[in-house]
Amino acid sequence: MPDCIICSIVESRTSARVVYQDEWAVAFLELRPSAPGHTLLVPRRHVSRVEELTPDEARGLFAALHCLLLVVSHAVGAEATTIGINNGPGSGQHIPHVHIHIIPRSSGDGGGIIQTIVRSPSRMDPDEIAKKIRDTLAYSA
Repeated sequence: MPDCIICSIVESRTSARVVYQDEWAVAFLELRPSAPGHTLLVPRRHVSRVEELTPDEARGLFAALHCLLLVVSHAVGAEATTIGINNGPGSGQHIPHVHIHIIPRSSGDGGGIIQTIVRSPSRMDPDEIAKKIRDTLAYSA
């Protein structure tokens, strides 16, 4: 997509601190990092949401993620990582190209756990939610 900044980086039309690339994915340092080593991993093809990835693209993207996690942590001396995907505008996704945040973390860094992003207690019955998910999976199979 011509006006997508991530596509522009993937296609080398815009410079970035690329740290990894293969046939499926490209990873580069975040311009406004939450922590040293904050890396974005993106699929080469422009896709807005994770569910739009083909099975091969999803496997390739998550294989790249698997490869990068320890490398990014070790490079900056972090104990762990937080992995995040904002999947669609309702989740806060501002750039409509799938991107996985790899954020190096250490105890006491001031960051919270991923569950602190949203706190809206459900009014729905958990058994009913589980049934709807199972029914939808059965219908789509």
